[in-house]
Amino acid sequence: MMTRDKMAKKVRIFFPKSNQPIYNLKMGHKIKEIRQKLDAIATDRKFHLEERPVEMGVSRRKRDDSHSYVPEAGVIGREDAKKEIIERLLYDSNVKKSVGILPITGIGGLGKTTLAQFIFNDEEIDKHFQLKMWVCVSKSFEVEKVVEKILESAIKKKPDNVEMDTLVHGLRKEIGGKKYLLVLDDVWNEDVKKWDDLKVLLEVGASGSRILITARSKKVAQITQTIAEYSLQCLDERESWCSFKQVAFENGQEPVNSRKVEVGKEIVEKCSGVPLVIKTIGRLLSLENSDAGWVSFKNNKLPKIKENDILPTLKLSYDQLPSHLKQCFAYCSIFPKDYVMEKSKLINLWIAQGFIKLSNQNECLEDVGHEYFMDLLWRSFFQEAEMDYLENVIWIKMHDVMHDLASSVAGSFITKLESKEKSVSEKTRHVSLVNNRDFSFVTPTSSPKASRIRTLLSLGKFENLQESSTSCEAIFSSMKFLRVLDLHGRQLDLVPSSISKLKHLRDLDLSWNEKIEKLPDSITRLQNLYTLRLSGCTALKELPRGITKLVNLRHLYNDGCDSLTYMPRELGQLKNLQTLSKFVVHSNSAPEDSGS
Repeated sequence: MMTRDKMAKKVRIFFPKSNQPIYNLKMGHKIKEIRQKLDAIATDRKFHLEERPVEMGVSRRKRDDSHSYVPEAGVIGREDAKKEIIERLLYDSNVKKSVGILPITGIGGLGKTTLAQFIFNDEEIDKHFQLKMWVCVSKSFEVEKVVEKILESAIKKKPDNVEMDTLVHGLRKEIGGKKYLLVLDDVWNEDVKKWDDLKVLLEVGASGSRILITARSKKVAQITQTIAEYSLQCLDERESWCSFKQVAFENGQEPVNSRKVEVGKEIVEKCSGVPLVIKTIGRLLSLENSDAGWVSFKNNKLPKIKENDILPTLKLSYDQLPSHLKQCFAYCSIFPKDYVMEKSKLINLWIAQGFIKLSNQNECLEDVGHEYFMDLLWRSFFQEAEMDYLENVIWIKMHDVMHDLASSVAGSFITKLESKEKSVSEKTRHVSLVNNRDFSFVTPTSSPKASRIRTLLSLGKFENLQESSTSCEAIFSSMKFLRVLDLHGRQLDLVPSSISKLKHLRDLDLSWNEKIEKLPDSITRLQNLYTLRLSGCTALKELPRGITKLVNLRHLYNDGCDSLTYMPRELGQLKNLQTLSKFVVHSNSAPEDSGS
């Protein structure tokens, strides 16, 4: 990193030594600005991500499969569990009502969701049920929201109307008289009334309909079950070793003339039969070629971990990550648990924060970001990957235990504002606003804290929220070091011209603000901008004429901008532009979608 003395030396060449008073004034302002930037960089380095010697093979590496992600063919040690649960679902004769409810319970990391997925996709299940639905519930159990998710799963699209009466009518229409299977994944609700309110809406299915629930809490099972719960246990010694071998050794085969088998079995014993831990530690050790590295891990790392202590065990894998992957992983805690993350957007956010490091000038930021992403997926820090028809990963989620780990290492540097009570601290650098949380946390008294923020994300839906231009002005004035600003769907009718104050901004999301007709010309002063998202801005009539000033722009998403009448002729001068999702030929022609 450049020292302040070196930086000051570079600055001196910009100013002549004649006209000394003006020179001194300019130099004073310039040095103050440089010091602010250096302080910001120094603060960012406190993100628990300091460079340090790494014991194991963690450098960027090209694998033979080019990071191709192949989902595992089966779930080791869960064949009997799968068979028994299917037996209970299909043939339990003790179910008295039309809808039977079976909970799968167990501690985090045991593979409850994975087991439910394999049951959900079983051929026998397909033949037995007319309709299958899958809903991730998580900690927030609002009946209206759960009903909306169930209906969305049934009709394969988001409901047009989210009023409760309309949702209930639509749900009854879709499931009424049908034999269905509904999986409610990751249920935390222990409120009997809320459960009863939901259950009564689901009892319109045909006899033989089933609800499969995954939960950590035994109380959830007690208040929901009509079929005896299935308590998922840890893997036994043989199953644990088989699971470990599959990821730790090449082709799952034990090496000959190596201490790795002996040492590996001692390490696996410490994993307490928890599949997530076994898989993560196995992936980590697969990167270490030497027997000595395995012995060092066993002797120096494992003794610090108590038995059945999952999070510290997983942190061993985090500790061995190179600093660039640590940053990327920790940053993911800005999203709520069970949030579905889009790969391309996540990579763009990493790029905006400067987490992606190029080793030579021929590399592309997005390509290296893809490597980082696939590396974290391969190491089991991500899961539940969804692929397109070409088998490219497009969406992922984090296991909730991994999310706990990410939140733990990020600490107060990342804050999710979900309620009015919560606020940012002086250490906070990255903020997400969840659902209908507004910008009221940005006040004149909060300005010193706000000035340090690098990310402001809006997550969720904002149907009943209309953000004022005054709120935006407060953000633009107080958060001058923002690199990522997400204002999507906040019902803005205009973007204040003061947005030009955000000189460090690299990623701007204004999508789904359906009242914006025009962007301020001052937006073209954001010369560090990499990504501009305008999708769904249906009233937007034109792009700024000076858009060619955005010399670093790489991605312009303007699909759904149905009122656009033309594209600036100078658009072709944007040499770094990689994505243009919609091209309008001229005002008398229909828009053409060009893809990216």
